[in-house]
Amino acid sequence: MAVMEPIIEMLGITKRFPGIVANDDITLQLEKGEIHALLGENGAGKSTLMSVLFGMYRPDEGVIRKNGAVVQINDPNDANRLGIGMVHQHFKLVHNFTVLQNIILGVETTRGGFLQMQDAREKVVALSEKYGFAIDPDALIEDITVGMQQRVEILKMLYRENEILIFDEPTAVLTPQEITELMKIMKGLVAEGKSILFITHKLNEIKEVADRCTVLRKGKCIGTVQVATTSKEELSEMMVGRKVNLVVEKGPANPGAEVFRVQGLSVQGHAGSKHPVRDVSLSVRSGEIVCIAGIDGNGQTEFVQAITGLIQPSAGSIHLAGQDITHASVRRRNTSGMAHIPEDRHRHGLVLDFPLAYNLVLQSYFEPQFCKAGFLQYDAIYEYADKLIEKYDIRTGQGANTLARSMSGGNQQKAIVAREIEQAPEILVAVQPTRGLDVGAIEYIHKKLVEERDAGKGILLVSLELDEVMNLSDRILVIYEGEIVADLDPAKVTVQELGLYMAGSKRDAPAQTEKGA
Repeated sequence: MAVMEPIIEMLGITKRFPGIVANDDITLQLEKGEIHALLGENGAGKSTLMSVLFGMYRPDEGVIRKNGAVVQINDPNDANRLGIGMVHQHFKLVHNFTVLQNIILGVETTRGGFLQMQDAREKVVALSEKYGFAIDPDALIEDITVGMQQRVEILKMLYRENEILIFDEPTAVLTPQEITELMKIMKGLVAEGKSILFITHKLNEIKEVADRCTVLRKGKCIGTVQVATTSKEELSEMMVGRKVNLVVEKGPANPGAEVFRVQGLSVQGHAGSKHPVRDVSLSVRSGEIVCIAGIDGNGQTEFVQAITGLIQPSAGSIHLAGQDITHASVRRRNTSGMAHIPEDRHRHGLVLDFPLAYNLVLQSYFEPQFCKAGFLQYDAIYEYADKLIEKYDIRTGQGANTLARSMSGGNQQKAIVAREIEQAPEILVAVQPTRGLDVGAIEYIHKKLVEERDAGKGILLVSLELDEVMNLSDRILVIYEGEIVADLDPAKVTVQELGLYMAGSKRDAPAQTEKGA
């Protein structure tokens, strides 16, 4: 790459929040036409740094230059005027608006006080066709997949003709197929002269698309390296400050008695549509990890909601430790021995405006150790929270008093994992437990799940990450269009074969689904 003025320079950026220095004298340079990865643990300061560049935060110290000239970015409108766009980890979309309305929001064309949509529609359709997005401009955001929602966010940047594109954890909510498509899109964008800053934890993705990588650790810049000449092991060591085992270490399973059984479970679709879950039967024994693998949108979400009590099944039964809990409340399921790491940590995992301490006792605040004569025992709650914060390495600015909303995504996830595992459940339903986590946190949570298995707990894992499915499972159940189509041994199946089952190209006889029951 020829030496030229960087398109963006962030020089000596420092940003403080109460109790924490999120960015400590960080310098970052983005060359024109490169994909520059920003790598770091949860809470390392990556999203904060990019939020400074996008105008969501003002830096306490430091300057930003574009093409060599110092620029002031006071808000996202300033960033857009400078050609800087951002796709946030949690999308900024209005769910009851159409795709087209979301894309033009804030840059609408009006005449005589009336919206002029036709030119915008033509431009959006042209961009969609050019990049192969296949998006319906009239679809409501709430009716399209997460992968399609992300394409809408990318189209928002392209519609505004941004030349510097920031992707914050862009693959955290995507299927393997959608991730492959996104990588192609990113390469296509830089081929046209765009420049990309790419926040991620995923070393495979950095190796696949990034030219250079800047590593942050605990708010400081550790260094910038050429990706082609740096190994994944070196990157992970820079990120966490120690060697990380990228392979799950676990011995063979020693399954015991059945702890959880689902028989003939079906879930009715919305407004009479087809059943998202059809006649699913499975069982989990103590001391094993059973994984439900499938492409997103094949009934996993509805199945988990039915077994954890968030929705009612239309048919079938659910038994936990010999008890019929098919129509039990969520609390009764919890007190009977079920724990749940939910798919959406914000909607179903945390009360975002509660302190961390309260979130850690959401399922046990009524127990005698935390509640006496109807009054919460705050000292006991905070003492318990401090113990879990230390035990599970949950990093926060203000300890147990930190609002859950202000924590990084990975630390929010670690808080949920801590709360659920500490319930000492008979069955742990873990849905995407490492979504959005860095390699150090993934290693830690995988180790915790294996420890739970080895302690005789049953674990039902639901994951879209093929590496996680293959490395962590003792049995793999493949779900396709709401049905279990195979029961596989991870030691005997290849990733390619698993992919065929997940895509519906291959299916076992129904009797297979009862193997191990």
